[in-house]
Amino acid sequence: MRKVIAGLAFVSPLLLAGPGLAEGEGRYQMERTAEGFVRLDTVTGEVSLCKEASGQMACRMAADERAAFEVELDSLTRRVEALEKAEKSALSDDKPRLPTDEEIDRTMGIMERMMRRLMAIVKNLEGEEEKIAPQQPVPEKT
Repeated sequence: MRKVIAGLAFVSPLLLAGPGLAEGEGRYQMERTAEGFVRLDTVTGEVSLCKEASGQMACRMAADERAAFEVELDSLTRRVEALEKAEKSALSDDKPRLPTDEEIDRTMGIMERMMRRLMAIVKNLEGEEEKIAPQQPVPEKT
């Protein structure tokens, strides 16, 4: 916001001296200066310095906007570098780690105890079924 206000402070005497922006005119307003033109973006408030050379108009950002642009560019460059560094370290850390022998033995012991308990429950249930309804011989059909 400061750069917009600074840009407007620079251009405001020029705007007061020249004709105002009429309704329906374009986004940019150009004012002649001794060295060329000053272009005001009426939407964002950005100011550019323009010079005519070989029949073509070349515009550059004003000094205060250029400094803000450079600060933002440096900030973004540092962020990109940090993200790339983090990505590289993450890729090197993603190698799968195989379990140790102790971890495998512990896991197998837990699984074995679970299977033994499950088998004991099944045998217990089978025994209760026989107590409730003893097995009767199945008649043979011929």
